[in-house]
Amino acid sequence: MNRHDGHSWRNRGFRRSIAALAGLTAGAFLVGFVWLPSVHGDFTAGGLWDSICRAAGAPASWSSGADGIRAGPPSTDVILERSMADLRSSTGSVGRGATLALNCTMCHGVQGASISNAPNLAGQYPEVVIKQLLDYKSGQRRSAIMQALTANLSDRDIRDLAAYYAYLPKARTAPTTYDESLPALVRVGAPLRNIAPCISCHGGVDQKLGAPWIEGMPREYLVEQLQAFRAGTRRNDAEAQMRNMARPMTDAEIEEVAAFYARKAAVAEGQ
Repeated sequence: MNRHDGHSWRNRGFRRSIAALAGLTAGAFLVGFVWLPSVHGDFTAGGLWDSICRAAGAPASWSSGADGIRAGPPSTDVILERSMADLRSSTGSVGRGATLALNCTMCHGVQGASISNAPNLAGQYPEVVIKQLLDYKSGQRRSAIMQALTANLSDRDIRDLAAYYAYLPKARTAPTTYDESLPALVRVGAPLRNIAPCISCHGGVDQKLGAPWIEGMPREYLVEQLQAFRAGTRRNDAEAQMRNMARPMTDAEIEEVAAFYARKAAVAEGQ
């Protein structure tokens, strides 16, 4: 083999290596950014760019989405402060709050334990009660009944109601722990779909300021709220936190999470 032949062989080998590397890269790209995203049951093909964004965990659009999550007025004007949470250890307003709560008993129970499709309020974190009442009053959370009831409440009324309900023992519930069998979304969430575990915010293991205690809530209420967050018809979650969590959830996952938390009431009653 002369020098020219050796040089040509090396050039052919180099070109083949480049071609093989390009083919491997293209194959990995198609598998990782097209095929794998498309096999998920909740995936709706919207073009190659949507597939790439889904696989990379990035939004396909940084502006208004199809469900209008970033469109419209601010979702809430309430700024959560630690001083709101301090009401749970204060009994100064409990008596006055109990009197005001007489207007709430038809839906939320005599002692905050609902027998209807309304949420339990007994033992609820005070900042949660404050925020939701203020959102109802401002119209940023919609309910004909609740908006009418909150229309004339003063800031003191709202804080006294929150102090009263925080003072009551939690309604027939047991805290969620890692020692029990938990649905996947409750325990670990779904990282590939940007769904955080429920247990990281909603009590039991940890509680994020403003996140409600949901153990023992009526199943129908939880299903209704998750569906509303998913559809964007409930919008009073700051920075669309719950809407972002609920939007990728399937109907079956919503039912599973709601049934798990609703069963917590029965578990506590049987202890």
